[in-house]
Amino acid sequence: MSKYIPDISSRRWVIISQQRLHRPEDNFHKKKIFCVFCPNHEKMTPEETFRIGKGEKGKPGWKVRVFSNKYPITDFHEVIVHSPDHEKDIDELPLTQVEFILKAYRARFQYFRSKGQVLIFCNHGEHSGASLTHPHSQLVVIPFQINLDTLTREPLNNIVKDNKFFYVYCPDFSQWPYEVWITPKKDNTYFGDITDEEISDLALIFQGTLKSIKKVTKKYKLIKDDFAYNFYIYPGNNWYLRIIPRLVHRAGFELGTGLSVNIIDPLIAAQELKDVQKIENVLKRLRKY
Repeated sequence: MSKYIPDISSRRWVIISQQRLHRPEDNFHKKKIFCVFCPNHEKMTPEETFRIGKGEKGKPGWKVRVFSNKYPITDFHEVIVHSPDHEKDIDELPLTQVEFILKAYRARFQYFRSKGQVLIFCNHGEHSGASLTHPHSQLVVIPFQINLDTLTREPLNNIVKDNKFFYVYCPDFSQWPYEVWITPKKDNTYFGDITDEEISDLALIFQGTLKSIKKVTKKYKLIKDDFAYNFYIYPGNNWYLRIIPRLVHRAGFELGTGLSVNIIDPLIAAQELKDVQKIENVLKRLRKY
């Protein structure tokens, strides 16, 4: 059972979750180790709660698989395994698989939305806080009475691209280098209400954005890792998807003041990401000839 401890003056909370102490850790420097998230190891995880794909519960055949986290942060905490592939993640998987992942997110958001605030997040890479290599996301439910410190949707500035339903942009209030937000063009919606048509649009623009960030940030070796990043989906009204590349560590100044130091101007970040997209569009046209 998790404990929620408030700070009376700031109304901020901390979660005490001792069960997290015993979670396993992968070796990110090895190509592949034994992985309980891979197919044919379904019996080694907690009981399956949801899947997309064929096969019986607890057996292979799945495209996306969901089960309770063995080392939960909150009382409701699930693992969403992105695919049977141990190596490929959202930027490399087939687009249909990215749609499956987003549909699993939607299904579990809908299932838990009456129980609390549903936060879906992903830690990709060693320096993002991931403990296991196999690509996966997590879902936690926080009681309604807990005040979250999560940012509400930032104003639309420094637009990188858009499609029918979504904008991609680098907010002026970007706390991390090359931080990117994806927001729906429609206001006053929750992620759980997203339609299949919107999921297709989101999958396309989400995957493309990750690919662009990966190309732009390759020139920086501030942290030695193969493209580490976090993303999360805002749990409330006017939802957004926030992507944070992990190019820098937070240090004493940030921890001591609560202020963030961003070494890349969001306007420049947006322009660089636009330039990558333009090059990609030109290459796509050339491939047709």
